[in-house]
Amino acid sequence: MAFTGFGAGLAATDLPTPEPAPGEVLVRVLASSVNGFDLGVLGGHLKGVYEYEFPVVLGKDFAGTVAAVGEGVTGLTAGEDVFGVVMRPTLGQGGYAEYVSVNHGYGLARMPQGLGHTRAGVLGLAGTAAFDAVEAVAPAPGETVLISGATGGVGAFAVQMAAARGARVIATARPGAEAAFVTGLGAAWTVDHEDLTAAVRAIAPGGVDAALHLAGDGPAVAALLADGGRLASTLHYLPEEPARDLKATAVMADPNPATLARLATDVVEGRLRVPVARSYPLAAAPSAIADFTAGTFGKFAVTI
Repeated sequence: MAFTGFGAGLAATDLPTPEPAPGEVLVRVLASSVNGFDLGVLGGHLKGVYEYEFPVVLGKDFAGTVAAVGEGVTGLTAGEDVFGVVMRPTLGQGGYAEYVSVNHGYGLARMPQGLGHTRAGVLGLAGTAAFDAVEAVAPAPGETVLISGATGGVGAFAVQMAAARGARVIATARPGAEAAFVTGLGAAWTVDHEDLTAAVRAIAPGGVDAALHLAGDGPAVAALLADGGRLASTLHYLPEEPARDLKATAVMADPNPATLARLATDVVEGRLRVPVARSYPLAAAPSAIADFTAGTFGKFAVTI
């Protein structure tokens, strides 16, 4: 599923099977997912940041089996299950395809038994972004952490990771199904984003110890931190308030093999739940994109 130029829609496209370059692995893809990054690629918003090599195949995540290895690749053989994130320097190949050629040393990990391709196919990008964001604020047991954007893919993982560290999580969610979803993942409180300031102040009058800015208004989230608090933003919002001594980190997901392997182990051993809300066949990828933009909680899988 690719698009042929800026402004073009996503459509089924016949392309040659990629050849793995030296240091690359050719993966027969069985699953991928929808991420906000994919919407940015499709919308042309990353023009000037990445080079687009049309036709561009969408899909940042992938899970599947090794089909072939390029020159210099050792330790992997055809038929092994792998998953990860497409980390090519240009936008061209993606996970919404039968095959993708990926870097051997970065963005790729073996898939342990029991994980399954669908769960692995939605884990890589959102899981590493959540892991890196939680690590950046390093919540201690008993600390209060606000997660803005808790119902999305990254947020759903982050709620679990922060709660597992003993933090008391305040998660943004609308009353009803969204609130039930995040409390089921470990959130102690839920607040409607439309009443964010008043709702959080009612829970933590002196401010929260840390906050993850995954969605919503950055200044509003930062204003709810106690002096000396920590902020991690996947939207790269960095407040400039020296008097408050805030520690702010712009988070870019780093899908290194060690982090991917840890995430997979946590899932298999029951410490991390993979919230797959819906699964779409490859031909229905445009519908998955449209439904994602309309709002969801959890992850949308694309199966090949």
